[in-house]
Amino acid sequence: MQAANPRRGYILGLSAYIIWGLFPLYFKAIANVPSVEIIIHRVLWSALFGALLLMVWKHPGWWRELRDNPKRLAILALSGTLIAANWLTYVWSVNNDRMLEASLGYYINPLINVLLGMLILGERLRRMQWIAVGLAAAGVAQQVWQVGSLPWVSLVLALTFGFYGLIRKQAPVKALPGLVVETWMLVPIAVAWLLFNPGANSAQAEFWSTSEAWWLVAAGPVTLIPLVCFNAAARHLPYTTLGFLQYIAPTLVLLQAVLLFNEHMSSSTLVAFMFIWAGLAIYSVDAWISLRRRS
Repeated sequence: MQAANPRRGYILGLSAYIIWGLFPLYFKAIANVPSVEIIIHRVLWSALFGALLLMVWKHPGWWRELRDNPKRLAILALSGTLIAANWLTYVWSVNNDRMLEASLGYYINPLINVLLGMLILGERLRRMQWIAVGLAAAGVAQQVWQVGSLPWVSLVLALTFGFYGLIRKQAPVKALPGLVVETWMLVPIAVAWLLFNPGANSAQAEFWSTSEAWWLVAAGPVTLIPLVCFNAAARHLPYTTLGFLQYIAPTLVLLQAVLLFNEHMSSSTLVAFMFIWAGLAIYSVDAWISLRRRS
């Protein structure tokens, strides 16, 4: 077994979260392509690129395990549907100037995970975790009160990704084979969509002579490279360390929204972020204290 190398782990972990945090730049480059069509191609090219990667990066016995456990295939079909919904919401939010809401959603996500663990897995929350979840709920409630509507983009992103992680915990399949199977299960839907939408941009022959066509093809490596980096980092770093690094991605999205794409952060949105940040600070301190006690 390969010895842990924290330095390599930090480099790989930072690479994964920085790439995820810079995703808006990629999706802005293909903003003229409808969000649904982008996801269709993300499924197709991720499936192809993932299958090629599996041939190089061996995972012995993964297919046999799935074949002998049909229930895991059903679980992956459900998790694939959730991740596709998450991708679609994220792409739509980036290309409709709702990046602040997307950023808020991924800040909320760790606290949603804690809540799902309590409600579904029967895990008991520590006092500081209760306070963290309460502050996140207060931030969402403040948005509802000030804006008059739920921050649905944030909640859909946090909930779909939260349930995705929860469901994948029930299917002990490694990340890359799991993602490849998820995307291949969505391929028939993607192909059917293209067949029933002959007027789609990518269904036109001339489209494939444009730069946007190459951006769509890049959806495969763009999706899988940070995942490979993340899983490699997980072998060298404690999971709690990766938990702290995950805040890099929504922070980069937030900075791009305000500094590059001129999204307006209202005072009510700032207050909501402050509630979430306070909750995350308490959550992080609690995780650090818990780790110290265990070690």
